[in-house]
Amino acid sequence: MRRVRVRLLSALVAALVWFAPLRAVDVLPDRLADDAFWGLIGTLSEPGGVFQSENFLSNETGFQVVIPTLTQTTRPGGVYMGVGPEQNFTYIVALRPKMAFVVDIRRQNLLEHMLYKALFEMSDNRADFLSRLFSRKRPEGLSARSTVDQLFSAYADAPVDADAFRKNLQTINELLIRTHKFGLTSEDESTIEHIYTVFHDFGPDINYNSGAGRRGGNGMPDYATLMTATDLLGEQRSYLATEENYRFIRDLEGRNLVVPLTGDFGGKKAIRAVGQYVKDHDAIVSAFYLSNVERYLFQSNGLNRNGGWTNFYGNVATLPLDSSSTFIRSVGGGVPGGLGGMRLPNVLSSMQDTLAAVESGRIQTYNDVVSISR
Repeated sequence: MRRVRVRLLSALVAALVWFAPLRAVDVLPDRLADDAFWGLIGTLSEPGGVFQSENFLSNETGFQVVIPTLTQTTRPGGVYMGVGPEQNFTYIVALRPKMAFVVDIRRQNLLEHMLYKALFEMSDNRADFLSRLFSRKRPEGLSARSTVDQLFSAYADAPVDADAFRKNLQTINELLIRTHKFGLTSEDESTIEHIYTVFHDFGPDINYNSGAGRRGGNGMPDYATLMTATDLLGEQRSYLATEENYRFIRDLEGRNLVVPLTGDFGGKKAIRAVGQYVKDHDAIVSAFYLSNVERYLFQSNGLNRNGGWTNFYGNVATLPLDSSSTFIRSVGGGVPGGLGGMRLPNVLSSMQDTLAAVESGRIQTYNDVVSISR
């Protein structure tokens, strides 16, 4: 009997040794150290490029409409990917990923996210955050119970605080460079100051076209309009709609798990590098917010220098996906039914189904992409 037990024990040990590599799966981190976070940005990014506008703010008023469907069809705890500035925060708080990557061709977008990161760290609550974001004195009477409408109504008439702007900018630089030791260059510092100056100059009236001395809105939504928008049932879902939403994105940022990258969707590195990182950590990409970048990739212009849409879908094909992985698209101006800007509701499509349509030849134009969205 003893020999049998010994043999069984030996077999069990052997089995454990044999299957150990299969179980030794690297999982997504709960936190990234500062040097690991900055190293990831450098390792996964590719050289930056240019776009037709600075894009300080989204111009999509219909971006919240798809959130109820997203929350039912995607799985929390995966990896979120996106492009552009603040609209990503709203999708992140809705989808509750464990980690997020924002990939944009403009390094300025990366630096705007670094600015946001510092402001999140500096601000315990929404009212303080808006005070610092717009360099306005905090109005009296605001609290954690204030609605997002009340917050922006209060800040609409709040006076500019020039002293706070200078002090905040100094604190932002100290946090990013001295405390966290992120390797920002002097040019990066100048760009962050430029971005923060635009937010200071325009305040809550900032919109997609702000900057370069432009005051005309050209029909573009301002910050208040975007943050107080609703889904079709009238529910406000922006990252500033509630303190709970704000705390979630602030916490994720504080753990260095929102990683901004410089990358071309049609390029050869950034998206594939993110995919390899996600694979190495045994995770999937649960959602990829594209805005309307695909439209530009289908156009024959300078943005197609790396192969445009064919390269993009080739890059996406390297991402770890499952049947719930979802593209989020904007389909405003530039397609039939567009209203100029991004006023139509955003739309969704399965990432796997989209890749299958590309493989079968059913995708040849941007309108083909729109036609398979819902």
